[in-house]
Amino acid sequence: MKILYFVTEDWYFCSHRLPMARAARDAGFEVLVLTRVKDHAAQIEAEGFRLIPIAIERGEVSLAGEWRLLRAVMAVYRRERPDIVHHVAMKPVAYGTTAALLTGVGAVVNALAGLGYLFTSRHLKARVLKQVVRLAFKLLLNRKRVRTIMQNRDDRAALCQAAGVDESQTVIIAGSGVDIARLHPTPEPPSPPIRALTLSRVLWDKGIGELAEAGRILKERGESIELMLAGGRDPLNPACIDEAQVRQWHEAGWINWLGPRSDVAELLAQCHMAILPSHREGLPKALLEAAAAGLPMVANDVPGCREVTVHEQTGLLVPKGDARALADAIARLAHDPSLRAQYGAAARARAETQFAETVVTEQVLALYVDMLGGRRPQGGESNG
Repeated sequence: MKILYFVTEDWYFCSHRLPMARAARDAGFEVLVLTRVKDHAAQIEAEGFRLIPIAIERGEVSLAGEWRLLRAVMAVYRRERPDIVHHVAMKPVAYGTTAALLTGVGAVVNALAGLGYLFTSRHLKARVLKQVVRLAFKLLLNRKRVRTIMQNRDDRAALCQAAGVDESQTVIIAGSGVDIARLHPTPEPPSPPIRALTLSRVLWDKGIGELAEAGRILKERGESIELMLAGGRDPLNPACIDEAQVRQWHEAGWINWLGPRSDVAELLAQCHMAILPSHREGLPKALLEAAAAGLPMVANDVPGCREVTVHEQTGLLVPKGDARALADAIARLAHDPSLRAQYGAAARARAETQFAETVVTEQVLALYVDMLGGRRPQGGESNG
């Protein structure tokens, strides 16, 4: 029995969907991965998955390019004849679901990790594309053999209201989960300084501008707090921040920009709290990892972030775009080690019961079986 994952980027598949695909493989599915291949082919193939490269471009949209993409996806689906497909993010959901319906794929699972740039941006191009996406989703996502996974209640309500998707066609599952064995609480590092870690791409809509402004405020107050930013730029994203701007903030001492990092567990162990001032999320991996590591959090009071950061329980929530409130919340935690310990312990407990990879993958596998009409792959612990 074949399952095909369609994801835009190979790095995103490895970062966010690998545990789910491993669980499908171990349940007996033959796993195929359709994605744009850049640097992670060897990692994907080492798992025993069959990698199918596809030319999928981000950034500029052209009718000819989009038509080529749809034809390419349809050709793969006709050739491979998967029993079930799992699409991740807007473009794979739109083109993959269309291809699946036209080629007779029997079961379609879609995953929208938030509603993304189209639903947060006020730019004219984004507003126009949003209307197209709304119409497409209304036509595609209400089909009998299609289910869409949303990561939080706010985004499900927004999808149903904006696109006319029936709530019965959706299910809420908490992202991809977090590895609570790899990430675990460690003793607090020495201070000063107090270190606060933001794991994020360097985008305006991730709140990095507000983070820098909060750093400026804290520095003006004479606080011994280091705001560490671990993450790279994403030039193809319209919200990407110019490198010169980020370096200016770094040189001013408002943030400590570390660039892209893969040693997440080590970084979290060096810090006293985690920060994510994002404008909207599905279910942010950065906060899930912080919770698993037993760190208190400061985040914006927006969809996705408030699913993980429960105000005055696992951390503090602040209004979106309010750099001064962000600085105040960071300073409050910085000056109260007992509160950090209380919130951190509650965050870890919540990660164990609600967000652990094992919890999430069991829910997704149950959805696969339901979409397949109760059929299960034969065997297990193999791939084909």
